[in-house]
Amino acid sequence: MTTVPSTSASAVTAPAADARVLGLAHYAARGVLEHVLARHGLTFQEQIVLHAAATADAPRTPDDLVTEVQGSLKADPAVLRATLGELLVKRLLVQDGARLRPTDTGRELLAAARAELAPAAARIWGGIPAGDLAAAGRVLALVTERANAELAALEV
Repeated sequence: MTTVPSTSASAVTAPAADARVLGLAHYAARGVLEHVLARHGLTFQEQIVLHAAATADAPRTPDDLVTEVQGSLKADPAVLRATLGELLVKRLLVQDGARLRPTDTGRELLAAARAELAPAAARIWGGIPAGDLAAAGRVLALVTERANAELAALEV
């Protein structure tokens, strides 16, 4: 039986949220995700690109996928194009004219990784009061908006 820690976020003595605390949480959670993905032969970046293709309403062009993922990951477009190539070689994406679509194998791999990750995600997120999650979501959305604005100003 899987147990969820009973400690609520409000009962934990923690530092105020800042870039370091955010980064530590991100890398801890990403470490769990990457461990699971590795068992399925996927990298973090491959999973992000494959997920973007699999959740699109219709097959996307390589440029569309690169633009979408670059906006999220802030990754080099050339690196993302290489990731598309890796997914094509692994037959997790397939060329459909000028567009790419996930293969059944790609969709199944995403589903298997998601199913394997679900118990850990429940342990990580479980027991956090909804109000705390909502407050954290608002703060993180604002931080993301401001950081994206700063990045855009740097790229001008």
